[in-house]
Amino acid sequence: MPEILYLDDHLVACHKPSGLLVHRSNLDRHETRFAVQLVRDQLGRRVFPLHRLDRGTSGLLLFALDAASARHIGRQFEERSIGKRYLAIVRGWPADSGLIDHPLTRQQDSAVPRGQRDDDRTTQRTATSPPAAHLALPAQTAFRRLATTELPIAVDRYPTTRYALLELTPLSGRQHQIRRHLKHIAHPIIGDATFGKGIHNRFFQQHFDCARLLLACTQLTLNHPADGRRLVLNAPLAADFSRVAAALGWPETLLATPEP
Repeated sequence: MPEILYLDDHLVACHKPSGLLVHRSNLDRHETRFAVQLVRDQLGRRVFPLHRLDRGTSGLLLFALDAASARHIGRQFEERSIGKRYLAIVRGWPADSGLIDHPLTRQQDSAVPRGQRDDDRTTQRTATSPPAAHLALPAQTAFRRLATTELPIAVDRYPTTRYALLELTPLSGRQHQIRRHLKHIAHPIIGDATFGKGIHNRFFQQHFDCARLLLACTQLTLNHPADGRRLVLNAPLAADFSRVAAALGWPETLLATPEP
């Protein structure tokens, strides 16, 4: 059951565990449990999902409790005025900081949360438009390296193996953006079965008993739909993510979410 982290008359934020879908998808027709349904049942009222997290991603998931609030927050997502912070464990040692500026093509998906109109899922195809999959849209992700480790184990072709903890800020909202961008710079997220590297994913399964995607949304910053005040929402890392980080020798203080 998603843990409720914040609740008022207009918004509810929960901690989505890794492995839980936000809403129904044609790609996972067999699934019967969704975050939308579970939060609705917890509160006993309708909820409006405002953004998405990939199934394997854990962390902050925000819902509106009425249509007007959903529209208000939806405009903030459109205007890119909502701050987002993620943590990820990746293969290799990226630069200390940087900006990944790499256009991404659209990816097929079947459901868009109410109030969200990401550019890569709202443009309608016409008889004269090229296939959506061929259209690349601007996409930027800022990153900062928080910690590194080097294990004396030959997982791949080198005698030792390097991993890093990254703080990530997506500046646009393309589908799977962080995962695709980190693959683009050859530092894929551990546990990513689609965009990652299987040999490293298997190593983490065998040595750390961790088969999940090591990506988490830890902070959202937005204007409250009722009074406009700046609202900062934080989520702790899931226990399985924290356990792996500790096993890699990274102190808990590195994992704490700073004030924006």
